Amino acid sequence: MKNTRGKILWVDDEINFLRPHILFLEEKGYSVATATNGHDAITAAEEDSFDLVLMDQFMPGMDGMDTLRQIKELRPALPVIMITKSEEEWLMDEAISEKVEQFLIKPVNPIQILMACKQLLETDKIQEEKVTSGYLKEFQEIEYRLHEPMNIDDWWETYNQLIRWQLEFDKHKDTGLGNILEEQILTCNREFVNFIDDNYTDWLSGNTRLPLSMDVVKNTVVPLLEKNEKVCFIVVDSLRHDQFMTLAPMLNSLFDMKVDYHISILPTATPFSRNSIFSGLSPDKTNKKYPQQAEAFRTHAHSLNQFEKDFLSDQLKRLGLVEKRFHYHKIWQAREGIRFLNQVSNYMHLDLLAVVVNFVDMLAHKRSESEVLKEMVPDESGYRYAVKTWFENSWLYRLLRQLSESDYNVVLTSDHGSIRVQRGVMVGADRETSSGIRYKYGRNLNSKDKNALIIKKPKEYLLPEMGPQTNYLIAKDDVYFLYPTQFHKYQNLYKGSFQHGGISMEEMLVPLAVMRNKNR
Repeated sequence: MKNTRGKILWVDDEINFLRPHILFLEEKGYSVATATNGHDAITAAEEDSFDLVLMDQFMPGMDGMDTLRQIKELRPALPVIMITKSEEEWLMDEAISEKVEQFLIKPVNPIQILMACKQLLETDKIQEEKVTSGYLKEFQEIEYRLHEPMNIDDWWETYNQLIRWQLEFDKHKDTGLGNILEEQILTCNREFVNFIDDNYTDWLSGNTRLPLSMDVVKNTVVPLLEKNEKVCFIVVDSLRHDQFMTLAPMLNSLFDMKVDYHISILPTATPFSRNSIFSGLSPDKTNKKYPQQAEAFRTHAHSLNQFEKDFLSDQLKRLGLVEKRFHYHKIWQAREGIRFLNQVSNYMHLDLLAVVVNFVDMLAHKRSESEVLKEMVPDESGYRYAVKTWFENSWLYRLLRQLSESDYNVVLTSDHGSIRVQRGVMVGADRETSSGIRYKYGRNLNSKDKNALIIKKPKEYLLPEMGPQTNYLIAKDDVYFLYPTQFHKYQNLYKGSFQHGGISMEEMLVPLAVMRNKNR
């Protein structure tokens, strides 16, 4: 049999007694070289390239641990399995400290050795084959499901399936199926757009009531406050569900966590969805109740989320929780997050902490402006990795660790997600039109139905009218809007960027996690 599965160096002063094991490995397709002492093993490692070393501890002259150290100096990444008669714990500890991959006690049988070699040399290949076959099976299941009637829970389940495969392909990039998964997500999003077209206004009318942005506080935060439990409510702006799932293992290590979802209202943009979360009202009612918010919209103010603290205070009063004490904090920069972390003990007596975190959204915006960030965050996988790396080293993770040992419940969510846009579409608009890439409001807006949801009657979508004949365009699929002037310049600038405001699973299906102290 051709030796293709890996090249092994076996070091043992009694190597002749191991011939049956060596022959067994060679019959299985491995190439095995041998040495009977440490010096010969080091020479072999200098002169040849091996995939794995099997090392005895007790040999005349240089013992296994000393040999291991010198081989690791030559080839730091070369994995080593120690095989010894000793069951002394000190030796196990030393082997672990020297980064031995496995520790086997003699006598060993050929199957034990084979299994150890497979684990170290073939795990990735075996797992990739499993991932490939698993996805191809579920690919068909998802395709069949798209031709059946689906409700919003079905879409949430489907979206979770797709995310699980995205995360698997992040770990196993050589499956060659990444492009197929991207195409399937695009197909699903096209069907999801049709689903939203058919159902969204029914949800708003109350005929089929689902958890929308304005229901988040009422459905998740208020029930805990009514039971006199403390809550830290965290909104991470633009956090997608796939990004949240990369953080989930870290959160699960801290809390008992239950993950649900809510649906971002349209447009899936902070001035609409996040204001609705804090006000508990639809955008049209928010603007009507708060003239200063309506004026900010009308004048296209730099910030359209200036009044969230007031919105939250009024919502708590409407829901009968006027006596609850709370602190609201919006965090744009790391130094502000660190300052809040250092001061959080001053707020721990309060019933509610409300924290808005803007990092994820800022990363998406800055990426469009920076060639360095485009290299670091080339696609969804890179975006997930960037968010995970930030979170692992962030003040927010340290805050959550502190909260996990307190009497606070944590409710963590986002206002909306984002999508990587690919197709620039020309739209007609006047000078007073809003500047969004995935949504626009103003007068005399026009686009094709296949590219945008065209809203001519804002009241049907519970959206504010910013003047006579206000209408809205909401992008579908992976579309982004461009004006005829300098079309090609901005087409190249925004293509492949992460935007929000439109209709997609990534933007509308938002994670909602409720986390409790594990010891309570």
